[in-house]
Amino acid sequence: MVARDHRGLIQGNIEKQDRQDKGGKPQNRKRHGTLNFEGRELAMTRQLTAIIEREDDGYVALCPELDIASQGASVSEARDNLKVALELFLETASDTEIKQRLHEEVYVTQVEVAVG
Repeated sequence: MVARDHRGLIQGNIEKQDRQDKGGKPQNRKRHGTLNFEGRELAMTRQLTAIIEREDDGYVALCPELDIASQGASVSEARDNLKVALELFLETASDTEIKQRLHEEVYVTQVEVAVG
């Protein structure tokens, strides 16, 4: 199940399942980021940014390139859940939606500010 938070970000603990048609047969769906080589589907990979921060009694993970977020009880669980959410999005979204959401250049840095 995919949920969107108040900012419209895809989030949640998502269990990836094989999608099947009504007859119980696996669907042959186009998968984004796959390459067909000698009759086998090979997955391509891409490096994306994961920003993880503590929130209340858990952790929230955000991918700023696609504005997709997830959460978990630990840093590693939040990261794993974000990876699943990203894979699900990339598997199901249209090429147009991916292009609209994708921010090619994301910079994570620190700034020093005066306080008080």
